[in-house]
Amino acid sequence: MEERHKAGRTKGVLFGGIRLGRLAGIDISIDWSLFIIFWLVALSLAMGVFPRWHPDWSSALAWTVSLSAAALFFVSVLLHELSHALVARAFGVPVSEITLFLFGGLAQMKGEPTSPGAELLIAGVGPLTSIVIGVVALLGGGWLAAEAVSLSLDNPVAFLRGVGPVATLLLWLGPINLILGIFNLIPGFPLDGGRLLRATVWWATGSMLKATRWAAATGRAFAWFLMGIGAAMALGLQVPVLGTGFLNGLWLVLIGWFLNNAAHASYRQLEDTEMLKNVPVRSMMNTHVQTVPLDLSVEDLVNRRLLLSDQRAFPVLSDDLIVGLVTLEDVRRVSSDRWGGTTVAQIMTPLSELSTVAPDNGAREALDVLVNRDINQVPVVDHGHLLGVLRRQDIMKWLMIRRQIHSN
Repeated sequence: MEERHKAGRTKGVLFGGIRLGRLAGIDISIDWSLFIIFWLVALSLAMGVFPRWHPDWSSALAWTVSLSAAALFFVSVLLHELSHALVARAFGVPVSEITLFLFGGLAQMKGEPTSPGAELLIAGVGPLTSIVIGVVALLGGGWLAAEAVSLSLDNPVAFLRGVGPVATLLLWLGPINLILGIFNLIPGFPLDGGRLLRATVWWATGSMLKATRWAAATGRAFAWFLMGIGAAMALGLQVPVLGTGFLNGLWLVLIGWFLNNAAHASYRQLEDTEMLKNVPVRSMMNTHVQTVPLDLSVEDLVNRRLLLSDQRAFPVLSDDLIVGLVTLEDVRRVSSDRWGGTTVAQIMTPLSELSTVAPDNGAREALDVLVNRDINQVPVVDHGHLLGVLRRQDIMKWLMIRRQIHSN
């Protein structure tokens, strides 16, 4: 399998986490940072919100409803991101994974929309999903609380005390999802509203790069605004709706910091792919690659190749033609007492299971292969002959040098 020649797999999560499984063909992961916000949400509900609404509730009931509400909130975030992913996939944009983390969720799209219309629909479906969930939750909560409404139309406190646990949960979940949907409509890239702005500018100018630059600038301005407001709140300023306090202010600063970095990184990523346009693979591939024969023993591979070189993946040749690739990971699967009697041919990944690129392929196309296959190197092959290997680090080095040249 191609999995075998991954020399160090790129993580699908931001800080390292756990994979839950697959939904609609998309991997679902939870980042460890999610547990922080999950606990904070549950704690604030169990110790603050729900006891104020229902002072007669036992601690066990308050915690049960609070934990359920926190879990359903992140299910709502997952549905928000899943809607993005499904629409993106319908427009031919691969989505490898959805990760839930400290600031919400992230659908990891391997590519960009090919038209402003596609971008508009992909970006718009997320907030729409959150708003629909919010409306449905409010209607459900209102229906369950119908009797309490009729008994306490002019007394909100009595109304809240009169509704049951499920209705209480839904009446909290509804407004939270409405806020999530509306917040994401703010025109600050990479929020959905920023992507809607990008789609509009892209349609008007015909340039995705220019549209991304404008949307990213707007996103960074909004991020700095959030950080400024958060700092002021942390110092005691009372802000309408948002309130005041060190923790509330710190939370806004963190959100602003995250959005600023994300906007900058998103524009830089698109700028890099634009720089790679029309650049052939042969101009940045590594031609100084050690190869090994089929009959080389694993013991010799370790002692005469791996230990004497910083190379961790070796193309395997037979009659000057590439027939496979052997890596450090392949060696690790063989116990050391069997190295002498095991050959490279027995542990390598055959050519039929490898991704390869041609020397005249575009570097951008090759990068897509590396990203979509989640691998760190790809052999450059011409009619069965190995010409070199293109590694992620070769592309990154080329981009870094180009940026330094253009910055002067």
